[in-house]
Amino acid sequence: MLVTLQEIIGMAEAGNFCVPAFNVYNTETIMGVVKAAEEAKAPVIMQLYPRLINEEVGYYLAPAILAAAKKASVPVCFHLDHGPSEQEAMRILRWGATGVMLDGSVHPFEENIALTKHIVDICGAVGVGVEGELGHVGSVNDDAMEEFTDPAEAGEFVKRTGVCCLAVLIGNAHGHYKKPPKLDIERVKAIREATGGLPLVLHGGSGIPDDQVKAAIAAGVRKMNIGTDVCCAFADGTKETLDDPKRSLAIDLFMKHPIERVKQLALEKIHLVGANGKA
Repeated sequence: MLVTLQEIIGMAEAGNFCVPAFNVYNTETIMGVVKAAEEAKAPVIMQLYPRLINEEVGYYLAPAILAAAKKASVPVCFHLDHGPSEQEAMRILRWGATGVMLDGSVHPFEENIALTKHIVDICGAVGVGVEGELGHVGSVNDDAMEEFTDPAEAGEFVKRTGVCCLAVLIGNAHGHYKKPPKLDIERVKAIREATGGLPLVLHGGSGIPDDQVKAAIAAGVRKMNIGTDVCCAFADGTKETLDDPKRSLAIDLFMKHPIERVKQLALEKIHLVGANGKA
């Protein structure tokens, strides 16, 4: 069933668990995620990166995500990940998204607030919740990490924007970590307190040690993004099929194993964040 961002985050908050948010890139990754969600009886978020939207791939993927969500026996949110501007937000809303992330973290504090509030107002008119970001979550390949999210600034940001959840920088990054990260769990607790208990979002969920993920959830993280691991699972499944001398070249048969690899990855993450059985 298709649900909004605020509804699925509200489920996580009420149940004291975390919803896994999987970046999807083609029909096969969509199928793998939905199969896992239904098997585990878990609510999930499927999200698109803005590159896919701006390069037109999203035009073809959006109907597939919506079809999968509406057919699914579990709650599914269709979300924009790291939307940098109004353009991506408007486009994906028109395509049926039920959640939008406005990432203004590269801008100065006041500009981030103004841009995020603008998107919150627009999305609010059609009943769609917005995820914001404070503290720029960069890449593992960056020379240095930005300053971690300041709890006091987070409190002001949330009050002035009206976001329904907030992505924070607490030692996390996008990509595969060169060495295990060390999340600042005490900062998570401080941000939660400063924001009045607002659900928090952990980006860069691929490769964070399990114990740290669980500690972050216990401290108030209610959405965790998984992107790189989805790509790797699909790529590994494709390579394994290519290496199989008995493989079929019929695309629908060829893709069965990559879909299964994505499904198994999704199942692992669903159980890690405690979303299994919560639908």
